[in-house]
Amino acid sequence: MISLLIVDDSALMRRHLGRIFESQHDFRVTFARNGAEALAAVHEQQPDVVTLDVNMPEMDGLTCLSHIMTECPRPVVMVSSLTSRGAMATLEALELGAVDFIPKPDGTVSLNIDKIEEELVAKVRAAAKARMRSRNLAQRVRSRHVEMTHAPKRALAPAAGGVPGLVLIGVSTGGPGALDCVLPLIAAEFRWPILVCQHMPANFTGVLARRLDNGCRIHVVEVDAPTPLRPGCAYIAKGDADMLVANRPNGLIALPTPASQKYVWHPSVDRMVQSAMEHMEPSRLVGVLLTGMGNDGAEAMATLRQRGGRTIAEAEETAVVWGMPQDLVRRGGADLVLPVHRVAEQLEKWVR
Repeated sequence: MISLLIVDDSALMRRHLGRIFESQHDFRVTFARNGAEALAAVHEQQPDVVTLDVNMPEMDGLTCLSHIMTECPRPVVMVSSLTSRGAMATLEALELGAVDFIPKPDGTVSLNIDKIEEELVAKVRAAAKARMRSRNLAQRVRSRHVEMTHAPKRALAPAAGGVPGLVLIGVSTGGPGALDCVLPLIAAEFRWPILVCQHMPANFTGVLARRLDNGCRIHVVEVDAPTPLRPGCAYIAKGDADMLVANRPNGLIALPTPASQKYVWHPSVDRMVQSAMEHMEPSRLVGVLLTGMGNDGAEAMATLRQRGGRTIAEAEETAVVWGMPQDLVRRGGADLVLPVHRVAEQLEKWVR
């Protein structure tokens, strides 16, 4: 049995969420109405997983999460609204140590929570098995490069002309923390554009890109329109859509496109990698598959390696959920299996 503590100040939401998990027959569910009650319940009950609302009276979700991660760390899945404010709070929660999040379809009190029932249950099950990454890992990694990380960004090179190669990164559960251990360590002079597919809703990826850009020496932007690919820049796919590599007279671009029903997860890592192989020699591509549940990207990156490209799978020891990278390893598609804090160093070596 998985012991689950559901924390929400809405009695209606507690009832809806409780019904969803109790119908699974392998969850033992208890409830709390706010962060103060939740913190007491965590100490007393020691639940396997906590679902935590963000906006609550007495003690809000972020304050509660901070206490949980300091006093008795365990997997927490945030249940947040789809607003820009909700996105910022959710990304802060992920930085504090939350394993994952699920957005309410209709705001703070969602009467249509059944729309996300399958995804919600899957994420909580994955969280129950998740590895708790130290909340200070990214800070420790970045502190070793603090002077470079906060150095002024270089001006982007002109869009005209080709690029020597592309780095293609796929990531899902635990992704913001993983990206925070990779992108800030990339040098401003890095010569290959970096494309990132992070499974997230559309309201969240712009906030993610801005947060990453503030801590990186390279530029980080969300791709919400056809965008020329330039060295010294990372391109975050817009959520709820896919991102393709396409060719234009002036060179390669990142092209946002509607999500294809052929693929389960979005933005689709498989679709991004396949499009890159259509427009660039595989020997000039590097695929990186980081933490996440499922197997998005594993098939395409295994094919990339077979055709002469290079690939990295995040090691189990640092992955929050070793699903996507594990599948790449299982397929024999990983040149290297590395802890997340060594990925940037390896990319620098290969690109040099």
